[in-house]
Amino acid sequence: MDKVLRCITSNGGIMAAAIDSTYIVATAQQIHHTSAVATAALGRLLTASSMMGTMLKKSDASITLKMNGGGPLGSVVAIADGKGNCRGYVEHPEVELPLKSNGKLDVGKGIGSDGLLGVIRDYGEGNPYSGQVELQTGEVAEDITHYYAVSEQIPTVCALGVLVDKRDIRQILAGGLLIQVLPGAEESDIAKLEENVNQLNSVTSMLAKGMNIEEICRTALNGFDVEVLDEYSVSYACNCSMERVERALSTLKPEELCSLADETGYAEVKCQYCNHAYRLSVNDLKRIAESSHAKQNMEKN
Repeated sequence: MDKVLRCITSNGGIMAAAIDSTYIVATAQQIHHTSAVATAALGRLLTASSMMGTMLKKSDASITLKMNGGGPLGSVVAIADGKGNCRGYVEHPEVELPLKSNGKLDVGKGIGSDGLLGVIRDYGEGNPYSGQVELQTGEVAEDITHYYAVSEQIPTVCALGVLVDKRDIRQILAGGLLIQVLPGAEESDIAKLEENVNQLNSVTSMLAKGMNIEEICRTALNGFDVEVLDEYSVSYACNCSMERVERALSTLKPEELCSLADETGYAEVKCQYCNHAYRLSVNDLKRIAESSHAKQNMEKN
């Protein structure tokens, strides 16, 4: 199981979070049968969502990240809860692209940069907070950094990495680092952080060397006194259920519901996040339609 850790400098000026998301990304690849570039794109967004989820400070809260930059991968979506467990999907998981000239996966071209990054925070209390910014590169990390700078005015460094073996795309290494300068940080702290960041290796390079996430955070914050805030075990986790499926179907008109069944007398609904299939009989569909109709009549009266 993967882990995410959050820490803060003793003077409260800088916060850092790091994650080893290897199993999360590998699970997503297995569920969605993603190509190498789709694995990297979805993996980066899942990694970011997990770290951002732990910053919500409420276990029943959630954060949704959605990118669509007009690239061939289409929409890429990731959702995480307040403990960093996450799920997601990419609209066109089969898309593959040539490598960039430096030999790396071309995530930026796959997602595209002519579109938006949307962020929705739902604390389960009233209306969710929603914000969006124009995409900068489609490479994900740069777009997350831009979001924090523009939408929340928080100076942020975001590093995300998904290493996919070119000969066997099931061989994956993934992780992320998110650093934020908090109010009250001194100029000397910021200068030291900039120096550290400029010397920092990629997250996947550090993981490949055997560094754990606390060591990665302490390397990024070298020269500071660091306190660990919390550490979570995180995984790819979907909260779909038959109850949720029925609730979604109840929004359809009764005649539309009853027409979903095929010649065998069943309708199949697949969760877009985990590909779990739910089978509903004609009687199930009729029951949902009748219940929905009765509820609508009650609301009218």
